[in-house]
Amino acid sequence: MQNVGSAIIELFEKTLLTIVAVLTIIATCQELLAIFDARKVQLADLLLLFLYTEVLGMVGAFYKSKKIPITLPLFIAMTALARLIILQGKEMQAITLLYEAGAILILALACLAIRFRPSPLDEKD
Repeated sequence: MQNVGSAIIELFEKTLLTIVAVLTIIATCQELLAIFDARKVQLADLLLLFLYTEVLGMVGAFYKSKKIPITLPLFIAMTALARLIILQGKEMQAITLLYEAGAILILALACLAIRFRPSPLDEKD
């Protein structure tokens, strides 16, 4: 019975990831069309395309290794915050900019801590 439950969950997970991938590709095409229609590429557009690329990379990483590396969602969050700062522009209060930049710094430090943490194999002595 447990194998059936695991199989159902795995199928549901793969279905959702496929939907995420397809919708991300559609959103990428829509954004590219909007850029071509405007005949102008802005930094916010590039960051959005980068976000889409990271989401597709995360889906691809799951299909290859059956795991999602924790750093990928952190990179996506950092890019999304950077895009938010750019979109808010000069109307943003200075304290808001500091909070958002601080959030990016915390996420970057988390990535650094994860990158340099000792592996479980190193602890076996």
